[in-house]
Amino acid sequence: MKNGKPTWWSRPSTTPEAPAGPPEPSDDADFTLAAPAQAPEATTAPAAPPAEASPEPAQAPEPPVSAAEATPEAAPAPSGTEPAPAPEATAAPEPEAAPAPSGPAAEASPAPAPAPEPAAPLSQPAPHPASAPPSEPQPVPAPGPAPVVGPALGAAAVAEPVPAHVPQAAQQPLHAPDPYRTPPYGEPGPWAPAPPVQRPVPPPMTQAPIPAPAPHPAPAPVQGAPHAAPLTPVYDPWGTQPLSAEGKPPRKPRRGLALVGALAFALVTGVIGGGVGAYVERNGGLTSVELPQAGPEDTDRAPGSVAAVAAKALPSVVTIHVSGSGSSGTGTGFVLDTRGHILTNNHVVDAAASSGEISVTFSNGESARAKLIGRDTGYDLAVIQVRGVSGLKPLPLGNSDSVRVGDPVVAIGAPFDLSNTVTSGIISAKERPITAGGEKGDGSDVSYVDALQTDAPINPGNSGGPLVDSQARVIGINSAIRAAGNGSSGEGGGQSGSIGLGFAIPINQGKRVAEELINTGKATHPVIGVSLDMAYTGDGARVGDKGKGGAASVTPGGPAAKAGIRPGDVITKVDGQRVHSGEELIVKIRAHRPGDRLRLTVTRDGKEQTKTLTLGSSTGA
Repeated sequence: MKNGKPTWWSRPSTTPEAPAGPPEPSDDADFTLAAPAQAPEATTAPAAPPAEASPEPAQAPEPPVSAAEATPEAAPAPSGTEPAPAPEATAAPEPEAAPAPSGPAAEASPAPAPAPEPAAPLSQPAPHPASAPPSEPQPVPAPGPAPVVGPALGAAAVAEPVPAHVPQAAQQPLHAPDPYRTPPYGEPGPWAPAPPVQRPVPPPMTQAPIPAPAPHPAPAPVQGAPHAAPLTPVYDPWGTQPLSAEGKPPRKPRRGLALVGALAFALVTGVIGGGVGAYVERNGGLTSVELPQAGPEDTDRAPGSVAAVAAKALPSVVTIHVSGSGSSGTGTGFVLDTRGHILTNNHVVDAAASSGEISVTFSNGESARAKLIGRDTGYDLAVIQVRGVSGLKPLPLGNSDSVRVGDPVVAIGAPFDLSNTVTSGIISAKERPITAGGEKGDGSDVSYVDALQTDAPINPGNSGGPLVDSQARVIGINSAIRAAGNGSSGEGGGQSGSIGLGFAIPINQGKRVAEELINTGKATHPVIGVSLDMAYTGDGARVGDKGKGGAASVTPGGPAAKAGIRPGDVITKVDGQRVHSGEELIVKIRAHRPGDRLRLTVTRDGKEQTKTLTLGSSTGA
């Protein structure tokens, strides 16, 4: 306050020259500095058109006045604007003037419009009016329209007392001078009051709440002017933490707790979902378990498949149980005709040869007693017969001479008393000379077989069962297996099981023997009428020097004698097929029928000779 008047801050400017002919002021009227009105949101209100200055009579020139006193009075600003403070004026002598009327009438009275104040350069500030020497008058530009400002913002500071209608609160400055303000751009003119400066608030050192800063007192409204809207909060870029209305820092959102809760919820739902999924996967659902299953289908199979072959052959295959002479055994057989004749191996029914019981179980589970019709140890074949059984289905016979290596075969039997067992394989070889039996030691129980070799699994219990082709026709009778460490043997004897080497009697030989056993009860063997040296280790079959009991090794009048074979000759071939031992010669001869003609290759004194003979016949045991 100076001399009872409020001190206003304004932009410094150069002191203009006094006008040549200033208008005569009234006695008590103040000269004001025009300033733009400022809206509550720090926006400039639109200026009203300047008031027309009423002509006044020319007055005598007055002494030069300060720039503050020479500033024309601004027209009243439109309603809704906030009054702005006026710049401080230097105490300069004023001419006597009549007291200006107060109130709205005084504000609306026209006043002469002096020339506008020249703009000061923006690069450097103009000297304060108080520092300008009053003795040097400055030229005043031509008068022009004065800018319009709000009420009481452009009033000049004079030495006269404040009018009574101005409230005392308006005499105080809104804020301290701000050296950091930015000058406005454009034409020169009055400045609006700068907004309050926000200073950075240091962070609190303790947990005590930061007190809210005291608000700046708002200037009291001028009488006759509308009430200004309260100032809105100003954003503070240096503020560290906003404050609430109560002066306390706002509570931070609990994002961490929300994130932890979301993670926990996801974990719990994942565990529950995994458990439910595992239960559904294991049990097929939350209700009763129903497993998917194919519907009824056609049971017919393609001809030639193992299933089709088994379906045709199984009704004709039987399981044989034998007991007698202090022993028992199990084997397999198959039906030959509707009269109940069944073909099997001799070693299967050997225990019931003199006395004993034989029972037969069919594929449908029915059982019947059977009797022995005939047997032959040299061929290891036997025929039994069941009576009083109807509906028998004979198994058709094939031709073993037409079999080729690699043909598919199916073996059916009761290995280890497991009836109706079906295995499959191929023909591995033909005309394998094997011997089986020989438990008696005198050779009377030794069988010689020119066998078919197969890799179809054959085990103890398969003996006597059929080996059928892809059309379910019998091509062989399963008789022996090659067991690891036991050599070639028939049923029993402690075989360790199949190793993929099974042997079957060709059905062509079996058919002939079976017919003889059914018709006569005995089988005939083809012979050549010689005694062989079984101890000979050379290549081929050597005719012995002496026969059994000192008899001649070549039967007089027999097939060999008639062909010119002598003792000591070595037979190396039969019908062009090589033989390497006496057993092989017997196998090759027994593969034929009595009366068949053979061509033998004989080596005598290092020379080969060919002999042709007709096979004789002998009754087997």
